[in-house]
Amino acid sequence: MANLPRVPKWIKLIIAILLLPVCAGAARALWLVLRAGYGADTVWVPLLAGAACWIVIFLLMPKPMWIYVFGHELTHAVWTWLFGGSVKKMKVTAKGGHVVTSKTNFLITLAPYFFPLYAVILIGLFALGNLIWNWHGYLVWFYLLLGAAYAFHVSLTVHVLQTQQSDITSQGYLFSAVVIFLGNVCVLLLGIPLLTARVGILNSLGWWAESTGMILHWLQRVL
Repeated sequence: MANLPRVPKWIKLIIAILLLPVCAGAARALWLVLRAGYGADTVWVPLLAGAACWIVIFLLMPKPMWIYVFGHELTHAVWTWLFGGSVKKMKVTAKGGHVVTSKTNFLITLAPYFFPLYAVILIGLFALGNLIWNWHGYLVWFYLLLGAAYAFHVSLTVHVLQTQQSDITSQGYLFSAVVIFLGNVCVLLLGIPLLTARVGILNSLGWWAESTGMILHWLQRVL
């Protein structure tokens, strides 16, 4: 990626520490969203079944690293385009890859660790197919594949994070951890309400704000 001026790591460390209450609030909000959507069995059963199928494949079969690396580098590219940049070169191998872009920032750098690209592509394809051919009768298969796609993202992200990643070291470990955590929770806080229809997105985000406020209030009393 292009080497653009970056915020010093010590400033990012301070920002990460200040965001820890927001992380705690996000975790509590996610628990409330999961509890509210508990009864949506027609969604959760195929989702979890798809995730379980992938985990079995992940544990027993060779890991499809080329597919993961391709999605990883493509996610860098997609987020570069979202920020108005251009992609000059992309290389993908089973052992790793890289992308050369006209600009970068912490979101472009860390996006592959919280943005489930293959799951998003699957959602887009199903939404388009449902619009054209009315695929409502295939929802159970959609949920099954979505569970597998999201489990693919989580399992292989955890797997690659066990080795040193230049994306992480360039941003600082704590700052990267906070951004990745918040990014993943944001995906779930937005996605679960859309899938289960048991709670609204505004309620989900409201619980996040309320939980963060409660934690900040508690810290104020303690400190």
